[in-house]
Amino acid sequence: MPSLLEVTTHFFLQVAFILVTCRLLWPVFRRLGQVQVVAIMAAGFVLGPSVLGAVWPSAQEWLFPTTLKVGTTSITHPNLTAIYVVGQLGLVLYMFLVGASFKLQILRSHLGKAGATSLAGIGVPLVLGGLLGWWMVGQGDYFTGKVGAVQGGLFVASAVAITAFPMLAWIIYASGLLNTRLGTMSLSCAAFDDACAWVLLATVVATTKDSMSGAFLAIGGGLAYLVFMTVVARRFLARLNTWKPLDGDGERTGGLPVTPLVIVLLVVLLGSWFTDYVGIYSVFGAFVAGCVMPRGALLDTVRDRFEPLVAYLLLPAFFIYSGLNTKLSLIFEPKVLLVAVVVMVVSFASKFGAIGLAARWQGMSWREAGAMGALANARGLMELILLNIGLTAGLITGQLYTILALMTIVTTFVATPVMRLFERSGWKHGIVFGPSGEEHLAPEVAEPRTSGDQALSTPEQVLGKSRVDVADGPP
Repeated sequence: MPSLLEVTTHFFLQVAFILVTCRLLWPVFRRLGQVQVVAIMAAGFVLGPSVLGAVWPSAQEWLFPTTLKVGTTSITHPNLTAIYVVGQLGLVLYMFLVGASFKLQILRSHLGKAGATSLAGIGVPLVLGGLLGWWMVGQGDYFTGKVGAVQGGLFVASAVAITAFPMLAWIIYASGLLNTRLGTMSLSCAAFDDACAWVLLATVVATTKDSMSGAFLAIGGGLAYLVFMTVVARRFLARLNTWKPLDGDGERTGGLPVTPLVIVLLVVLLGSWFTDYVGIYSVFGAFVAGCVMPRGALLDTVRDRFEPLVAYLLLPAFFIYSGLNTKLSLIFEPKVLLVAVVVMVVSFASKFGAIGLAARWQGMSWREAGAMGALANARGLMELILLNIGLTAGLITGQLYTILALMTIVTTFVATPVMRLFERSGWKHGIVFGPSGEEHLAPEVAEPRTSGDQALSTPEQVLGKSRVDVADGPP
């Protein structure tokens, strides 16, 4: 066993490699019309066995060891555990920042449309994904022996129906869509769809253990947490707004008081712990905590200080952990490759078609509805979390993990470019997405600016107050 000093020393080196890889990939992905989080996701697979492991296996195994031999037994390597824990912390803090930036007032004005669109966005993918999963169980090689046809159908249904809420949030912020109906409804639908997917996953895990208590605990615990945070905790946390970052002369001090900061962190961590405990997953606890935090100087200061650390240091560790479990070489068998293509087609078409048509039926324009359907295919973070749980619980094989991971990469990669195709089709007419839907700009600001993709690259612009607002024109 490596000593604690050896684990720590090697971990520092791993983090350095992660940061360098992310920075090297970002200019390439920026030219491809992507946002920075897609480059970070890709870095996880580049440093895993799929790319670095295929080119230089010994270097990849030394840099990111996953197992450790102790006598005749293989155990999880301590450094892999460290990467997992750091990645989970980054994920939780990132979701808190997303919730802290969420525009609830726009959601309230479009709640009916968001609800109807969410139902379509979860219903159609669940049916098609369920049929696909039921068929895959009969084919063998994709599920373990403890999974039956119904359970396999539910698992694939969850994988197809899910939208990566954290990934979608980053894309929306980086694309300047935060204060728009499109952005708010997309995030709302993603939150609802993800919650349903996690309940289905809890049901699958529970039934493999011959117990439904896990599913009931997930539903009841999640609802109880939501009610408590919005009714009780919200009133208590409102007292945090009494803090003002000013000195005696009315000048901004720039510092953070310890007590309010500790309270904020306690709420985030305890909320994440509780939702993890009941089976809904920690990201929802952190997101709700961010939503109920009072808007004001304290929250703005917390966001400004935390965003760069979370975006550039902590969150990439999660993608590295997922990339280490993906081996693209497993799908090169013709039969498996054919299944991978079918999964990708069903996944993209069901989400894009269901969300797009439902949004159009709710009164959105074809451009806005198409953009919303495209965004719904950003599965990145949440899909990888679901796959990791399925693999850890002994439900799926490495082949299915790799198939769904590949689907995640492809559908997430195409989400932003397809959305921008719909967005840019309106620019020549002076139309942008706004809080009430499509809005016309004044002629002098109707021409799109071509440097937006390069300008929206920092965490402050991705999550903070430097984001391009719709009023300023197309990004």
